[in-house]
Formats: sequence, C-alpha cells, structure tokens
Amino acid sequence: MQKLPKFSRHLLILPLLLTLAGCNLVVMSPSGDIAMQQRDLIIVSTVLMLLIIVPVIFLTLLFAWRYRRSNTAATYDPEWHHSTRLEVVIWSAPLAIIIALGAITWISTHKLDPFRPLDRIDAERAIPANTKPLTVEVVALDWKWLFFYPELGIATVNEMAAPVDVPISFRITSSSVMNSFYVPALAGQIYAMPGMETRLHAVINQEGIFDGFSANYSGAGFSHMRFKFHGVNQQGFDQWVAQVREKGTALNRDTYLKLERPSEREPVRYFSTVDKDLFNAILNMCAAPGQMCMNEMMHIDRMGGGGKESAENREKLLYDNRHSDQAGGGHETPAGESRDASETKPADAQNGAGQPGDTQTMPGMQHDGHTMPGMDHGIGSDPAPAQSNSN
Repeated sequence: MQKLPKFSRHLLILPLLLTLAGCNLVVMSPSGDIAMQQRDLIIVSTVLMLLIIVPVIFLTLLFAWRYRRSNTAATYDPEWHHSTRLEVVIWSAPLAIIIALGAITWISTHKLDPFRPLDRIDAERAIPANTKPLTVEVVALDWKWLFFYPELGIATVNEMAAPVDVPISFRITSSSVMNSFYVPALAGQIYAMPGMETRLHAVINQEGIFDGFSANYSGAGFSHMRFKFHGVNQQGFDQWVAQVREKGTALNRDTYLKLERPSEREPVRYFSTVDKDLFNAILNMCAAPGQMCMNEMMHIDRMGGGGKESAENREKLLYDNRHSDQAGGGHETPAGESRDASETKPADAQNGAGQPGDTQTMPGMQHDGHTMPGMDHGIGSDPAPAQSNSN
C-alpha cells in the first residue's frame, strides 16, 4: 500500500511519452540518399560531442558528491594548483574531437554540395553510366510552389513526382521574396531567391508521398505554402505524367502572371503545355511584358553601361509583383507625372554647377552633394509604389 503512491507517480509520465508517438521524425528516417547522408552526419557529430559532454556532466556530479562538506574521508588539499596528467587529458580529448569534426565537416561539405551532381543512388549502388537525371525547375511563388518539367513540357502547382532511384536535378528560384525549398525525406533545405538560381541534386529511394514546404518565413501565407512529393516507380511516374497532360491546361505568360499574384491554400493544378523559356524569364525577372531581363541588364553593365540613354530602362527594371493588381504586377505612372526621366532634371543640373550645401535627396537617404551610381535622384521621378503586404 505504501508503494502504490510512488508507482502512481511513475504512471503520470506515461501520457507524456505517448505524446511522442505522433512525432514524425522524418529527418532521422528519410527516404533519399542525400537526406540519409545528412542524417548520418548529424548522428556522428552528436556522438563526437557527447564524448565530451557526458564525461563533463558525470564528473561535475561526481566531484560535487565526493567533495561535499560532510564527506570527511575525501582528501582536502587547498594548496593544489596543477597536474600535468590532468592538463593533458583536459586539452587533448577536446582537441582530438575538434580535429575529427573538422575533417568530417570538410569532407561532407564537398560531398554533399547541392551543386555537385550525384555519383551514387545509395550506399551500395553507383549511378549507371549514361544515366540522364530528371530536371525539375522550381519557382517559389506567394504562397505556392510551381514546378516545371522542361523535358516533358508540363508544369504543376503544389505537387511534384519523381521515379524512384532516378537522379533529380533541381533548378530553384523565386518570383518575389526569399524562400526555402525543403523536402525532409529527400534532402536538406535550399534557398530560393529572386533573380538567382540555386541547385540541388538528389534521389528518392523509396516509394511514398512525402511532405514538402517552405522553411523560410515569407509572409502571411507562409504556413500553408506546402506541397506533396510523390516517389513512384517508373510506371507510376509515366501514369502521373499522362494524368497531368490529360487534365492540364496551358501555362502561358498571361496565366503565369495571374498565378503569380499572392494567394493562400492554392489547390493542385496541372498544366499540359508550357510557354517556351518561361522559367528563364521568371529567373531573369522579365515574365511581364515590357520588362528588361536581368541578363540583358548585366550585358549592358559588362559593356560599360548604356549612358544617359539608358534612363528609359528604369521602368523596365521595376520587378516587384506585389504592389499592384495588374496581371503583370507592373506599375502605373501616377496622373500628371511623366514617364520619361529625361523630361525632369535636378535643379542644380539646370542652373549649372551646384553650390556648396546643395543636396539631392532620395526617399530614406540624403547624401550631401553626392549621387549614387545607378540610382535616379531626379526630381519628379516616379515614387515607389506603396507595399500592400509586409513580410
């Protein structure tokens, strides 16, 4: 009867343990070779660090108990100040672990570089010669995912599929803000950034339906920016492609510009045909009509710039698609203002050289007597449109 209350207290722990039954430890039990190697790296690093942490915690408790005030049998030596053997142990063990961690980190950083093509399907199988990877182009939109299959001429929203044991080559970008592409069962997260392309090479080794999502906060719809990744056999993948072609519609520029608008809880959508070079236009931030592509702007820069005549390019370089209800996310010129930057000039440019103390100001910045290359400081230039949502 006296043991029952103590036993009952132990039972109170069981409900806490049962709550762990709902945890999906997919990071520690992945289905792709890259994710498995990353899991192994986590385990090895943790074990190496525990080689120091566990003994330190144990010795801390041991010393506190052994040299407690009431233990008169313990040696009391207030004059002790040095032990060579103890110093060797204290410094050599952490140093050896740091060297081991450094070596593992160096090797893994190069081996698991997301830009590096795969050299194996799993730990026991190398990639056969002349194997062609499946190319998937990924665009992070507000707030959904768009997947292009350029070799198949199809595209999908919030759903993708890949055959088991076939290397996948991802090209990843974003249409607006920085995001992060993450399928825990497949590989680690990779950032998606507007105007930039990141890469990921991975392979799925088990069939199943896996969760993918954004791992970087990107605004109001971030929590629902999720998709399903289907790992299927080759026959299942062919059936999935046939389903997309049967049920899909056309993805042209107009359709994309409407899809690009911010929306939440976007349903799965299929596109059986895709405009040629649409992904490259998104990557270079010129999907909307009249916009200048970033690669064209960079070419002008490489050639030394376009001079004063390039002022007309200003409006072609307004990229943010979330400030307007227009399909292309473009910007309308406010009534009464000229779209030609050459029609208006700073006062000091009209009156000759500026006098001491003259300043040119842009919103949020003031530079006494200076201008910043590449920025339009002209009076009467188009104001930046008000932002409709904040991230």
